Amino acid sequence: MSMIDDIEAVIRGLPSEDQYRLARRLQDVLWAAWDRQIEEDAAAGRLDHLLDEVEADITAGRTRPLNELLDNS
Repeated sequence: MSMIDDIEAVIRGLPSEDQYRLARRLQDVLWAAWDRQIEEDAAAGRLDHLLDEVEADITAGRTRPLNELLDNS
């Protein structure tokens, strides 16, 4: 059995409330890692092509103001 299998077995033995608390904590860890990766990618210029696409869409008039999209009236 691997360490992951052992951990999973322990988690299955936890009360539901504790399982949900653990899941929320793990999700926070994953989101923090995602944020760090995005920051690193942005700093390294790996997302510049996306900014270029957005700027081209704005210049070509292929965008709408956000307030139009969010207007529910």
